Amino acid sequence: MHQLRFRQVHLDFHTSEKINGIGKKFDKARWQDNLKRGHVDSITTFAVCHHGWSYYNTRVGRRHPHLEFDLLRAQFDASKEIDVNVPIYVSAGLNNTAAVDHPEWRQIGPDGRLTGWARSNIAAGFFRTCFNTGYLDYLCEQISEVVTLFPDCDGLFLDIISQPECVCHKCIETMARQGLDPLSEDDRKTHASNTLLKYYQATTAAARTHNCEMPVFHNSGHITQGDTGILQYFSHLELESLPTGGWGYDHFPMSARYCCNLPRDFLGMTGKFHTTWGEFGGFKHPNALRYECSQMLAVGAKCSVGDQLHPLGELDESTYDLIGAAYSEVERKEVWCRRVKPVADIGIVSSAAVNKSTGHEVLEDGADVGAGRILLEGHFLFDVVDTGMDFGGRKALLLPDNIAIAADLREKLDSFLAGGGKLILTGRSGMLADGGGYAWDIGAEAHGISGFQPDYIEPIDGVRPEFVKSPMVMYMNSTRLKVTEGQSLGKVYDPYFNRTYGHFCSHQHAPNRPQPSGYDCGVINGNIMVLAHPVFSIYRAYGAVACRHYATNAIRRFLGGDLTVVCSGMPSTGRIYLSEQPQDNRYVLHLLYANTILRGSSVEMQGGAVRTSRPVEVIEELMPLRGVSVSVGLPREVSRITLEPQGSELPLNAAEGRLLIEVDEFTCHQMVVMHY
Repeated sequence: MHQLRFRQVHLDFHTSEKINGIGKKFDKARWQDNLKRGHVDSITTFAVCHHGWSYYNTRVGRRHPHLEFDLLRAQFDASKEIDVNVPIYVSAGLNNTAAVDHPEWRQIGPDGRLTGWARSNIAAGFFRTCFNTGYLDYLCEQISEVVTLFPDCDGLFLDIISQPECVCHKCIETMARQGLDPLSEDDRKTHASNTLLKYYQATTAAARTHNCEMPVFHNSGHITQGDTGILQYFSHLELESLPTGGWGYDHFPMSARYCCNLPRDFLGMTGKFHTTWGEFGGFKHPNALRYECSQMLAVGAKCSVGDQLHPLGELDESTYDLIGAAYSEVERKEVWCRRVKPVADIGIVSSAAVNKSTGHEVLEDGADVGAGRILLEGHFLFDVVDTGMDFGGRKALLLPDNIAIAADLREKLDSFLAGGGKLILTGRSGMLADGGGYAWDIGAEAHGISGFQPDYIEPIDGVRPEFVKSPMVMYMNSTRLKVTEGQSLGKVYDPYFNRTYGHFCSHQHAPNRPQPSGYDCGVINGNIMVLAHPVFSIYRAYGAVACRHYATNAIRRFLGGDLTVVCSGMPSTGRIYLSEQPQDNRYVLHLLYANTILRGSSVEMQGGAVRTSRPVEVIEELMPLRGVSVSVGLPREVSRITLEPQGSELPLNAAEGRLLIEVDEFTCHQMVVMHY
């Protein structure tokens, strides 16, 4: 398996032909000095950008009209001389120069409009090219040329990889030849899928023209959960997730918790920018980058920071001071982060994979996102699985909100239950796909979906939030459960009525009736727990703290002593991760803490700004966290405990088969290493 380096930079260089003096300030010594300043050990540099210009001496494409030398070669040789790896970037899905030279290569949507970031020839932005046209041959020639000229490069990064439904003349001809109807959405999607597969096969083969092991990554801005068939065309994975660029701080750990179960090394990709790609002169606070890189290490990923090179070709010293502050710390921690095996108590069965969400819909799947947030904030050890993965090795599986049970999934879950595993079902999850009720005996009768939205719950002691003593609102429809032989988790109260023009109360919804409805908000029956409400979608939508406490209390009650790690003194913004390094005979517990804050607002921008502003989640101050207590139950006998990278020893305290660890104080990230 291809192994990545820990401290990478992705150096964007999308450069207009309207700018002169390209690369004029490139200086080998300054380039090398800045890479050393940033503690960088790998830098992805540009062969071809979105504008379509090449930055090397090409016979296939068109060199930037204001570049007078082979800039890529100069960057490549300068980096290699100081033992910095150099993967090479090629823009695959966007190429304005090619699109202008060959308008027949442009992608056209089902509505008849041009697709891409600029859907008009008089809009600022990039044009999409269709992989079912002669453009694919042109792209493969470029790729083959790059790997011929740079045979010792450290891989190819191919960008903007997707094939939406296209009705360009070539696609219509191909569909007709294959018996597909361009008027049928299903047929257009089938053709798009076939075209994308053709792209993967052709470009990967081109990248491996001379070296069958040339690393290749195809970037589409996300890793589609459940779509593992394409992994044969990937040497590794790069998880693009700029917290301030629209992804937020919870997207990356969810993506990483899925990718840790795939047979590929992976890295996290953030940016040095205050916002996102294409921002010149934007800087996030060094503490934010320090936290983001620490989080990458904690989940078992390598690190990549996005930068953008000025057209004159000179790296910015402030940027590499910023990156160096984070990467000098990464460098000291690498030894405890190599070849790790994440430990998970709970596996989230991906709703996106089961329900076939595609593209950036993955980022917006309420059930998955809400489940990840609740488990992160509740300090549970979890990962994310699709239905093709092995479910073994986990204490419980969580099916969030909307996963219907087909025959093949039921067979796998039956086997998991038979092996002693537990199931957590919420909302409509657990119902048979054919509509025949629950797939298992849940200790309760199901009476359809409530007609009330919202309704209210009064959980039992130990499950209800500690600060709530009366019925609490639940914003989405519940499944009507009546407990029979199971243990009820509490009562449901209906509102007086739903809000309509004929009957409404106050500003929002009607209050609860004084008498319980006769239905239950949840049930535990043996190895299965059901919560009647889609609690994760509710939390994703509303962020209700009471809802999170209800869900985490119920999970803790259900799993009890099965939890590997239980901590106190850690706020909801803190994070815990546990991994094993079998080759080094140790477990590494990662404690993370930073306060995120929402700043900025939505303002319509004028005067040439590309993007309207919006609120941005940022990290500035890193405050020390004191008095964190952790109880850990491991299958191996631990001989000593150290804090790393400090190298200081902690006392070895244990009770009832669990280690009791006290961390007096840490800032941002602390590794607690348990040696066996």
